[in-house]
Parts: sequence; C-alpha cells; structure tokens
Amino acid sequence: MNELQRKLTEIGLSEEMADKAIRTVALFAKTKVPRPLHGIVDDALAGKTPDLGKVNHLLGGIKGFFGDKK
Repeated sequence: MNELQRKLTEIGLSEEMADKAIRTVALFAKTKVPRPLHGIVDDALAGKTPDLGKVNHLLGGIKGFFGDKK
C-alpha cells in the first residue's frame, strides 16, 4: 500500500486522502469478488504477491459446478 499511497501523493493527494482513496477502492473491489478472494485484494494493496492458488481453487470449484467437459 505504501507504493500506491506514494503514487497518489505524487499526483497531489494528501496522505490522509490517499489512505481514504485506497480503503475505498479496496472495499469496492471486495464487493466484486467472492469472499475467499478478499485476502488477495489485501495482499495486492499491501504490495505482496497474491496467492493465486486461492483463485485456481475457486475456479476449479466453479468448473466442477458446471461439469467437466474433458
């Protein structure tokens, strides 16, 4: 998040406004993805490489829901 905050302050936002903007975007993003992926949003904003194994696991579950056509 420090990298994103720095970029936002470079375009003129105060640190407080940058923090609010980041939190707002994070909350919005979390409303658009399933709960098991919320940690990936948090990791990305923290500057960590997200654990994409969670995505693969979730997609595998969805694939199983519709049946495997192989």
